[in-house]
Amino acid sequence: MTTKAFVIGHPIAHSRSPLIHGTWLAEHGIDGTYEAIDVPPDALESFFERLRGGEFAGGNVTIPHKQAVFALCDSVDELARKIGAVNTLVARDGKVHGTNTDYLGFLGNLDAKAPGWSDRLDCALVLGAGGAARAVLVALQSRNIPIVLLNRTRETGDRLASELGPEGFTVGTLENINASAPHAGLVVNTTSIGMHGTRFDQFDISLLRPGTLVTDIVYSPLETPLLADARARGLPTVDGLGMLLHQAVPGFAAWFGVQPTVTPDLRARIEATLDH
Repeated sequence: MTTKAFVIGHPIAHSRSPLIHGTWLAEHGIDGTYEAIDVPPDALESFFERLRGGEFAGGNVTIPHKQAVFALCDSVDELARKIGAVNTLVARDGKVHGTNTDYLGFLGNLDAKAPGWSDRLDCALVLGAGGAARAVLVALQSRNIPIVLLNRTRETGDRLASELGPEGFTVGTLENINASAPHAGLVVNTTSIGMHGTRFDQFDISLLRPGTLVTDIVYSPLETPLLADARARGLPTVDGLGMLLHQAVPGFAAWFGVQPTVTPDLRARIEATLDH
């Protein structure tokens, strides 16, 4: 019997997840499907009934449903609760379990592209305190890395640090970016700055220490202005595409029973669909 999985969102046509999972299904010769399904917010509840009815083994959740599915899941693991979002659903025996694999995607990407990055890391500078930041912050906390969190508004950063810690956090606004830069061994951009040619105009990259790793969770364009500026100064950089690829691994394993691998060939296939 064909095992079916999905990604739901609204809109969803832009999703690369079907290409990722479709590649793995073909690679492992699995009798399975993975489709993108546009589910408007008012249709989410009825979609969950289909899920409980056994139509799917599970699937992924993307914008704008990552918070809304909390209330619809029969169980949500502790990690997803801490991150505040569900991106992976597993259906078994008429129940739907929710989890979040974004933090594994973040760690897996850096571990693969910059091995040893977290060894003796004295400070991570995280830009942004929106929904995307939470998984990154939880990932850094799991490696016991001190965090400087800078956000446009101080109140949002304070609230997020309070919810996640608050031990190990120093919070400020993006106006503090140049003062914080010399102390960072890692810089992570979790904001949408970098899309559509936008950049951190006030950020003086030259203040970063030699060897500071710079990464961006934006993956379209693949090289954001922040990464381009860092690379031009000889700093190591990691783009955001690997996070998308690595976060997909646990879900595929849960639905189809095979642990897939993020290969250069898979990355090249997804990269070919991106703006550069």
